[in-house]
Amino acid sequence: FASEVDIEGDSAKITREVDGGLQTISVKMPTIVTVDLRLNEPRYASLPNIMKAKKKPLDEKTAADYGVDVTPRLEIVKTEEPPARAAGIVVGSVDELVEKLKEAGAV
Repeated sequence: FASEVDIEGDSAKITREVDGGLQTISVKMPTIVTVDLRLNEPRYASLPNIMKAKKKPLDEKTAADYGVDVTPRLEIVKTEEPPARAAGIVVGSVDELVEKLKEAGAV
């Protein structure tokens, strides 16, 4: 929820609002920052520009085009379902409940 972002070379200075005031941190680039609505005023496309954009070709890129390795880093060894729950016991009174708990060693 950044309210101000200043990019300085290979780092970014980010300011955000916290309960006690403003917090400013510095992070190395590249980074992902979520921003507050007050940071920028959104621009809305006009209808003619939307129609022009529909006609423009889209370049499809792969992760390899950007030099990113997307091979899985984790290996799934085994998956199994959790054990089925045992059936519960219906008791008729508090005294019967206390006796069942004593038998089970819970009390």
